[in-house]
Order: sequence, then structure tokens, then C-alpha cells
Amino acid sequence: MDSSVFSLAPEELAELRRKAQVRNLPRQTLVVSEGGRTDSLYIILSGKVKVFLSEEGRQVTLRQLGPGDYFGEMVLDQGPRSASVMTLEPTSLAMVSRDAFEAFIGAHPEFTLRLIKKLIHFTRGLTNSVRSLALLDVYGRVARLLLELAVERDGKRVIPEKLTQREIASRVGASREMIGLILRDLSVGGYISVSGREITINREPPKRW
Repeated sequence: MDSSVFSLAPEELAELRRKAQVRNLPRQTLVVSEGGRTDSLYIILSGKVKVFLSEEGRQVTLRQLGPGDYFGEMVLDQGPRSASVMTLEPTSLAMVSRDAFEAFIGAHPEFTLRLIKKLIHFTRGLTNSVRSLALLDVYGRVARLLLELAVERDGKRVIPEKLTQREIASRVGASREMIGLILRDLSVGGYISVSGREITINREPPKRW
């Protein structure tokens, strides 16, 4: 499911923005840290961020978010942040306090239902990621990631995110060198075409390599 279906509607964004403080951040700014505590929901007005986990210098990217998306909704339980968030480009964020967010949820039951569905969607995504890490080899994880990210465009399956080999490696828990070899083999086999940082899936890659 396209995560954009969970983004804020224009009227919802306008209402929350009236209650928010706006921050303009440069590229590679750490917005929240895993384990830290804040009392805000963050709405992306422009730019892009990545949500990631890190341990002993290694990083795993969970997802990327863009304009209209929001993060930090688990502020409702007042617990520590479950992941870190960093800007990937100059980004404008609207910061909504927990009290204002709770009041908004109470007044908008249709948004609350979408929020619940969003959390279910991402919980399933994390379950699949754990399954991939446990049961699939690196090639299998790369193939699954490419298929999950692909969208139909002009009759072709294209990955809209401009992913570097390092970013793919971060998502599947592998080295950049290994990703380079897998992408090269998939290109030679005719399964994908790579032009710059855009990847087109020509035919479905095999489940095992």
C-alpha cells in the first residue's frame, strides 16, 4: 500500500499548522534521536527525512518521508522515541505539541482511523523486514525491497525514490559493495535497468540467485 494514503489532507494540514511552530532545517540535521524524549508531532511541509535505527556505527533505514507526511505520532504515550530521524535535504517542519495533537485527534475521528491504519501498516512492514533479515539472504532482501518500492509509471515498474547503493545497503543490512554486485548481476540478467539513480524493473527478479 502506498504510504501517501496516510498523509494529512490539505484541510487537516492547515488546521494543525495554525497550532504549530515551524522550523527550517538544513540537510543532515538530526531532528529526533532514538531513545530521546520530545513532546511534539512533526509534519513535513517541504523536504525529505529518513527514519532510521543505529547501533555501534551501523545504520538501518526504516523509511523515507516527504511533504504531507508526519512522524512522532507515538508521542501520545509519552515514551522515548523508537527511532531517529534526519533530514536528507533542506526541510521545513511544523511542530505540533502533544496537547494540541490530542485535541485534534478528539475532534477528527476520521483522521484517528487513518492513524490506526497507518500504525498497522508500518507494524506489518516491520514484521516483513524482520522476516527478511531472518529468512532471506542479501540478494532476496534486495529483490524484495525493489519490488516493494516499485510503482507503475507509463506501463513500466519504476522505483520513484532516488536510491544510492549505500541507502539500499542501509535498508537491507548489507555492505555497499555487495549491493553493487547484486545490482550489476540483475542488470546483466536484464531484470532491471539503472539510469543514474533511477531503477526500472523490466521483469520480476527470481526469488533466489
